[in-house]
Amino acid sequence: MVSAAEVVASVPVGTAVDALEAALRGGLDPEADAPRSRAVTAHGELLLMPSASGAWSGVKVLSSTPANPAGGLPLLQGMYLLFAGADQRPAALLDGTALTVLRTPALSALAVRHLAPGPADQPVLLTVFGTGPQARGHVAAVRAVREVAEVTLVGRDRRRLDALAAEVAAAGVPVRTLGAGDGDAAVAGADVVCCCTSAREPLFDGAMVRDDAVVVAMGSHHPDARETDDALVVRSAVVVESRASTLREGGDVVLPLAEGVLGAEEIVTLAEVVTGRAELPPTGPRLFKGTGMPWEDLVVAVEVHRALGRG
Repeated sequence: MVSAAEVVASVPVGTAVDALEAALRGGLDPEADAPRSRAVTAHGELLLMPSASGAWSGVKVLSSTPANPAGGLPLLQGMYLLFAGADQRPAALLDGTALTVLRTPALSALAVRHLAPGPADQPVLLTVFGTGPQARGHVAAVRAVREVAEVTLVGRDRRRLDALAAEVAAAGVPVRTLGAGDGDAAVAGADVVCCCTSAREPLFDGAMVRDDAVVVAMGSHHPDARETDDALVVRSAVVVESRASTLREGGDVVLPLAEGVLGAEEIVTLAEVVTGRAELPPTGPRLFKGTGMPWEDLVVAVEVHRALGRG
């Protein structure tokens, strides 16, 4: 079994970003992914996420337990089973939580790489909503693709907020913290905004977002929940990981579509942007909605397997 520590040590987040980009450039189509399936339990949900590409296939099984974070436990826990070759032999069993914490920020960082204006060494101001593993991972992932001049962390839990701020500061990045009620102020000057929360209502007024900013919304995975509002959507070029997955699970897009704020023809996919098949307007914010898909797990799991010299 590949432990959480081995997942973290074997593949830096920048390497995961490059692997996801190479997969999209190589023709992997996220639209072909099987839907994530859910089963309700007494304490939350079980999630099943299979994918296949070329000689590899795999499946992640996760439990999602909303009460866990309050007790200091992960919201998501699980395992990833990787299969290899035409005979689909079991090749590796990986810690699913660590894999999720690596691949999700890597995908967001890939979006930032292609959506944020300016060269990679041009310093940006980064705002991150949330204080959990995904918030931590997104700070590191954005730093892997852009020079970050300052990080603003926004959260409800002061203890967790201060702890994360201390980690960011220890990495040599200037950091400031704001409470959850200061969302508007947090985004007003930001170049990149990452929403990494379990919020079901918008975190800030979209009118406060700069015209050249990039907003990543990845925390919501339900069609009736959202981290961003109509004011942002109506101003933004909207980029999604997959049209099918977003229409099933992405409330940040599903709700504006239902309200007539956004037209289906306005949505483009990250794969289209990465491969040059779509061009975005030169002005206005850019909103990326990620839902977290099985193809990401497969690509990064293969990268881990190879980095450990096992494939």
